Amino acid sequence: MIPVLVLLAVAGLGAVFLRDHLSFDALATHREALLAFRDAHYLVAVLVFVLAYVGIVAFSLPGATVATLTGGFLFGLFPGVLFNLAGATVGAVLLFLAARAGFGAKLAAKIEMQGGRVARLREALAANEWEVLFLMRVTPIVPFFMANLIPALLNISLMKFVVTTAVGIVPGALVLTSVGAGLGEVFARGGSPDFGVFLEPYVLWPIVGLVALGVMPMVVRAVRARAGRREV
Repeated sequence: MIPVLVLLAVAGLGAVFLRDHLSFDALATHREALLAFRDAHYLVAVLVFVLAYVGIVAFSLPGATVATLTGGFLFGLFPGVLFNLAGATVGAVLLFLAARAGFGAKLAAKIEMQGGRVARLREALAANEWEVLFLMRVTPIVPFFMANLIPALLNISLMKFVVTTAVGIVPGALVLTSVGAGLGEVFARGGSPDFGVFLEPYVLWPIVGLVALGVMPMVVRAVRARAGRREV
């Protein structure tokens, strides 16, 4: 339980003491200093940024969205989106491994032994792991930190978790990094980022299409299974 307890402790302390330091207002206040540091020490700035992003995600600290915006603001859409994806994916994997080391495998074994509704849910998930994990990333229904913990508690394989995380967060990362890349003009007029871009047709419909592609295999398997039961 030590890894889980450490995560919970750091997350709790971060929520109390770091919330104001990992906010959009903090980014606006320190933007000139951040840009100056980036210009003077580019490679160091990249390393520090990615490590900070990893820490934010791994310890479930507040500010993941602001971190993504910062990646776009400091490094542009490209390579900023690559740095954001690297930080988010590595942080998610570390959180996944820590949670699974704490009690993920034991909990999964206990569920299988006891049976019941939760075990049936686990079996249903096992039949659609790739699709469910991908949908958890593409859609905003499940909070990001919960999408890291749930697979660990259900003992999902590391490979499936890594692949679906790295691929599934790409659409959101592209949009947020693009918003961050335009923050210079937003700061100049004293405004705040417009997240309404997610509702624009050119952003919304591709995401809806990805969700449909993720759901379709599950629907096909369910229809085939029902047809098989009727034949029997």
